[in-house]
Amino acid sequence: MPRMTSSLSQPPPTPSCATAPEILVGVDVGGTFTDFVFLQDSQVHVVKLPTSPEDQSRAVQQGIEDRLASVAQAAPGAAVLPHILHGTTVATNTLLERNGAKTALITTRGFRDILQLGRQNRPYLYRLSQSRLPPLIPDALRFEVSERINARGEVQEALSLPELHALGPQLVDMQVECICIVFLFSFLNPCHEQEAARILQGYLPHTPLSLSSDVLPEYREYERTVTTATNAYLQHRVGHYLQNLQDRVPHQSLRIMQSNGGTMRPATAHQLPVHLLVSGPAGGVVGAYALAQRALETASPSIMTIDMGGTSTDTALCHDGIPMTTECELAGLPVCVPMIDIQTVGAGGGSLAYADSAGILRVGPQSAGAHPGPACYGLGGTQATVTDANLVLGRLPMHQFGDDAVPLALHPDLAQTAIRTLGQTLHVTSVAATALGILDVANAAMERALRVVSVERGHNPQDFTLIPFGGAGPLHACTLAEELGIRQILIPPAPGTLSAMGLLLARAEHHASRSLLLAGPQILVQANTIAEILAQLAETVLTILNQDDVGTVTVAPYADMRYAGQSYELTIPLAPVVTAESLAQVLDRFHQAHRQRFGYAAPDDPVELVNLRVRGRGQNQDLQLPRSSLPPLPEPPAPDRSVTTWFRAEAPVTIPCWFRNRLQHGNILTGPALVVQYDSTILIHPGWQARVDPWSNLMLVPTHL
Repeated sequence: MPRMTSSLSQPPPTPSCATAPEILVGVDVGGTFTDFVFLQDSQVHVVKLPTSPEDQSRAVQQGIEDRLASVAQAAPGAAVLPHILHGTTVATNTLLERNGAKTALITTRGFRDILQLGRQNRPYLYRLSQSRLPPLIPDALRFEVSERINARGEVQEALSLPELHALGPQLVDMQVECICIVFLFSFLNPCHEQEAARILQGYLPHTPLSLSSDVLPEYREYERTVTTATNAYLQHRVGHYLQNLQDRVPHQSLRIMQSNGGTMRPATAHQLPVHLLVSGPAGGVVGAYALAQRALETASPSIMTIDMGGTSTDTALCHDGIPMTTECELAGLPVCVPMIDIQTVGAGGGSLAYADSAGILRVGPQSAGAHPGPACYGLGGTQATVTDANLVLGRLPMHQFGDDAVPLALHPDLAQTAIRTLGQTLHVTSVAATALGILDVANAAMERALRVVSVERGHNPQDFTLIPFGGAGPLHACTLAEELGIRQILIPPAPGTLSAMGLLLARAEHHASRSLLLAGPQILVQANTIAEILAQLAETVLTILNQDDVGTVTVAPYADMRYAGQSYELTIPLAPVVTAESLAQVLDRFHQAHRQRFGYAAPDDPVELVNLRVRGRGQNQDLQLPRSSLPPLPEPPAPDRSVTTWFRAEAPVTIPCWFRNRLQHGNILTGPALVVQYDSTILIHPGWQARVDPWSNLMLVPTHL
């Protein structure tokens, strides 16, 4: 595999001794590249390797072993094992590719078809003929047993032990790999699920079991069943991957990134793999938020993030903290676990451009992936992609600057051929016009995603700083900012590996929840009951996190609330001490949040409390990142060279080009200009100016305002 590496700052000479500074490693596996950020003695070192899709742990192993060999060479005799924080796409890929475990569902008699029936929602309102993806668990693997817990959590019908004992050998003969158990109202009383698990474990002692009372102890039978089935479906493959990772990769400790922006132990990740579905993108939002806190000098920065990788683009809006949601649809499945609220569109560097049946230009969601990749990679791809369009427009480096090489050897002739072929299909003779058209379509998709997380939720994009990252994000940032009226862009020192950096900044985290349906005045009357349940949830969270040696643990309570008759909720923070008075204030905050989110509030309408939640977080890591202590120097060095690019098909322009590691604190660059680095390329549009801040970020602002 080709190896791409760079240091963000020159490390001091390491003395030859038997000890070496502790190494922290953030590893983010993407569809095209696996990114590494090594932090040792306040020095940041980054590496990019092609992802090994057949087994992601192979690329992880190579990257870490290569770096440890460099450390050993610099400090002979030093024995250093790294602390690894890892974001993975194994769970996501398993769900998208539908190649998970052979899973059996055990449910209450009369409910075996709940996965098939679903909510009866129409994916396309006006399409006469529609089809759904088949359920994760086929009909032959869905079983019923007699039992019933009623809506008050009382045993209405005892669990049928003979039926379970008859079912056990049947599951053995069918060679099921995982089992999920979902009984009616088990979120109020889990005794039947626990007893069924005990009996079945006697027949299949080595088969993982997922209980809905453990995975999602909340109401809404369909969503609870889907989430529990998804968890079981992922367990086998995720567990196999995590075991390979622990066996192959040298480490002192290993933690896995969750979808909620926190980390967990591999053993917990194996038990609850459904919490890993947006593991990688979550690291990017955490990293961007921490970077903005430093650069913007505020504890609660208002930012919009855009993470443009090889396959897709992820967007998020942070206002008063990192946004969380408990509702997400992935691969057509409603998965209800706490996760960072991220919108994803199929517009990445490798997104394929094509003409549809009407002869209209489309981009994505299909992607060239890591293999064969864009045409310009020279690995066998022939169809035009967004990366090919940027290359033929002169926006990607074809050369080497300083001590760092470009990430891949690119082939402009192959890109030209792919773009020209597409242009012929579209009856466009200009290669530049076709390439600009590809970028326009991709930018429109990303702009829509940014509007979803901002305008559609009551936020003005002009009030936010845009943080673009991923390998391709900084190439498109100015266009998106201009379309949305954004006045400030913050580009990290290593945007192509920010998700891996975010892993180093993430804290250990665990969430617990329980349904409690209260309406109107009952919310205030039941303050003691609410406080008791929150205390139990907090105890659960503390027990799990205290096993991990994560320092001081802080817990925060929340409630899911809605107006009576609504089918969706808003999550509202609760006071540390719950009283009738504090709950009255929570009701006021709910009305305010509803007005912010939906544009109206109804203070006179009854409010329902649906779920209680507790979030526990370990102590934040105090990472010392490189920061310049030198006075600002406005005058930049002379450009390394000039490049020709197109902003309009009729008029190519020649613009200066710098290599980013030559820029210093205070340098000011006026667009149009190109800034090249090993993991990304930054395009500064005409009418924009960039300044290097003390953290080596590039801060872009429009000059015409």
